[in-house]
Amino acid sequence: FQPGQTPHLGPTFPMKTLTVRPYQPSDCEAVHRIAADTAFFGAPIERYLDDRRLFTDYFYAYYTDYEPEHSWVAVDSETGEVAGFLTGCVDTQRKEEVQRRQVTPAVLRRLLRGHYRLGIKTFRYLNRLFWSDRRREWPEVDLSSHPAHLHINLCEAYRGMGAGRMLMQCYLSQLRELGVPGVHLGTTDQNKAACRLYEKTGFQLLGERPTRVWEGIIAEPVRYRVYGMILVG
Repeated sequence: FQPGQTPHLGPTFPMKTLTVRPYQPSDCEAVHRIAADTAFFGAPIERYLDDRRLFTDYFYAYYTDYEPEHSWVAVDSETGEVAGFLTGCVDTQRKEEVQRRQVTPAVLRRLLRGHYRLGIKTFRYLNRLFWSDRRREWPEVDLSSHPAHLHINLCEAYRGMGAGRMLMQCYLSQLRELGVPGVHLGTTDQNKAACRLYEKTGFQLLGERPTRVWEGIIAEPVRYRVYGMILVG
């Protein structure tokens, strides 16, 4: 197995009407659309952001543009429609460096050129995000033991069909092929179905902290959660 290639995992995996396969460049638009359609606790991002392009360019461009070989998609076997995806990263520290040097400057250039539609929702969200970071509301992760991470999202119409489990299995098998020691992911306690999936897959809760990022948007108190899994050793 060579860096930049997808390890051979045998045939694709049928799940009722779905098939899981490696991500292809032609999937980019669908992946970004699904990411934005599910960003607000499984619902569209427009609940708290004015322009979904700002979200996808900042949070997902790294995975589709800089590390696509570690992403997977679930596809409707009959229509060919992308039903969900998993974007992965094998080295979080490298990702953060690329984000700082490449992705963030590109987004800022587009912002200055008026590429994004900005409104009160966006400014309020960015303000809450800033103070969340200052308050250190995100649980820390030991990247020496859990260097990889992932994001997984499914269209509402395809949830409950096993796609999430199979996407996870494909990615975890890939990480083991690469000898990656561990992987982590982030969510909130409000994503109850996702938390159940992670726990059934073998992830363990590494930490959780209360957050005010969703104040004024969701009535219930929200807690950030980080799950992790040791893969080798």
